[in-house]
Amino acid sequence: MNSHVVSAQAWERMVTAVEKVRDRLRRACRALEQAGIPYAVAGGNAVAAWVSEVDEAAVRNTQDVDILLRRADLERAKAAMAPAGFVYRHSSGIDMFLDGPNAKARDAVHIVFAGEKVRKEYATPAPDVDESKPTPTCMVLNLDALVRMKLTSFRDKDRTHIRDFIAVGLVDGSWVSRLPAELGSRLQELLDNPEG
Repeated sequence: MNSHVVSAQAWERMVTAVEKVRDRLRRACRALEQAGIPYAVAGGNAVAAWVSEVDEAAVRNTQDVDILLRRADLERAKAAMAPAGFVYRHSSGIDMFLDGPNAKARDAVHIVFAGEKVRKEYATPAPDVDESKPTPTCMVLNLDALVRMKLTSFRDKDRTHIRDFIAVGLVDGSWVSRLPAELGSRLQELLDNPEG
């Protein structure tokens, strides 16, 4: 067998992995909504939601599920998420809901606390959950808030997500002056070098 050929089993595992992430996201959103807990989807799933409004073919899959919550709602969120199969865990400074008692950290809903800096060295805190909009399945961060988060983190995947926004026309040079100076200069860097 040619080692450069993807087997049918590998293909099925890839499709299943994508479906598991989407299911995890849907169950988490449903649990929070049923409990009346304000939240917003952040990270790669929020990026995918925005990109899909312009060009479905440009959407990237992600293994991460990131939810923005207010710290004051954490105890209520724990109670709401448990019946949906999620187990709260705080590990290595990260708050998350594991997707079952034996799940790994990558199989979790990661919590970002609204109004707090994800890292102390970050220039700006995470937005509040009210900077969001409803979609048919969940609340998703507004584009402005999501762009600020991505430019604040500015890791490789964050830069890729901003480039995706640029490629589909959601973000352009007019955004530079709307952002805090540090974030505006980061955006300009990506606009000047769209291929990375």
